[in-house]
Amino acid sequence: MPAKDAPPRWDRTMQRRLARGEAAALGELYDRFASLVQGIAHRVLSDEPAADAVTREVFAHVWEHSDTYDHRQGPLRTWIAATTQRLAVARLRESETAALGGDSAEELAALESRVRHASVAARADYIVHSMPHPLRAALELAYVQRRDYRQAAADLGVTEDEARRRLRLGLQLLATAHDTGTPPEHGGAR
Repeated sequence: MPAKDAPPRWDRTMQRRLARGEAAALGELYDRFASLVQGIAHRVLSDEPAADAVTREVFAHVWEHSDTYDHRQGPLRTWIAATTQRLAVARLRESETAALGGDSAEELAALESRVRHASVAARADYIVHSMPHPLRAALELAYVQRRDYRQAAADLGVTEDEARRRLRLGLQLLATAHDTGTPPEHGGAR
């Protein structure tokens, strides 16, 4: 039986294929994670062309630096998401600093506030898309469709206690998006 924190076989195989320079591996990786990368980049940048550029940059980074992925730090998906967030936030800082001209401390503080907000939004987006479907479905019913936990339980076909548990767990996961710490450096994207 594999170790509990061993990465999925697909992650290990993909890393080996990328390290060997298999272009088909990059295509498979793109097919699997492009929407995640694009979503995070767009959430941070609020600009489709900039998000497209970051998406290309992320996959170029993965292709060129696949050897820096450390499976002990987490799944390949997490490494790619963290890389996307770092590159998108760096691009946001660059574009905002250029637009501001870097003149006043007040403008720089406002920039940092926007960057922090974008970073939290990107983490929340990643968390929602990564959480198990039962939790995500309960949250969507409660917060998108405005159902109370009783209605959500009925829609999901679960007990009211189970609906409350799913909502609580989903909200606890989402609360981690507000953690002020940055994700661990994962593979050298800076």
